[in-house]
Amino acid sequence: MTAAAPPPPNPEVIQRPVRRHFTAAYKQRILAEVDAASDSGAIGRLLRREGLYASHLTNWRKARGAAERAALEPKKRGPKASPKNPLQAENAKLKRENVQLNKKLQRAELIIDLQKKVSQILGIALPALEESGDDEVNS
Repeated sequence: MTAAAPPPPNPEVIQRPVRRHFTAAYKQRILAEVDAASDSGAIGRLLRREGLYASHLTNWRKARGAAERAALEPKKRGPKASPKNPLQAENAKLKRENVQLNKKLQRAELIIDLQKKVSQILGIALPALEESGDDEVNS
């Protein structure tokens, strides 16, 4: 009986290798197995069996330690700060500018009133200004 020859391998090369992603449960299981390993070669066998590198264990241990430290940190009490509205800063700036412009306007009106009174006292006739609708702010 003649066995059929296996098909030749595909010569195409994958352009971009697929990056492996490990779930949190998988990482916890592997770290638990590593922590439970008793003899010196058990960790190496585990890494070969799972196709992992020692750097994976190092990074996962660091992440686990950071998460444990973060879990033990005291939590801030009280209501959480709400995210800032991006328009809030612009609104505050415009309000400050509005207050400054109102102060300038009041000073200018006082100066104009003073000039009118001085001209009345001295008997100087001021030229009449034509008032246009452009001075008014459309609401």
